[in-house]
Amino acid sequence: MEDKELTCEQCGSKFDFTAGEQEFYNEKGFQEPKKCKTCRDAAKAEKRNKRFQN
Repeated sequence: MEDKELTCEQCGSKFDFTAGEQEFYNEKGFQEPKKCKTCRDAAKAEKRNKRFQN
């Protein structure tokens, strides 16, 4: 496998999807990420904040 360059569907930035990450995703049965790490982390933080506010 070779590294791939993907485009974030949220912010439009390019990010690398490394061969190692691809292997991990395949082993777990995950689909390719659609968002960059920054946008994924922001979404996780938002979910976490909503959970603590309730």
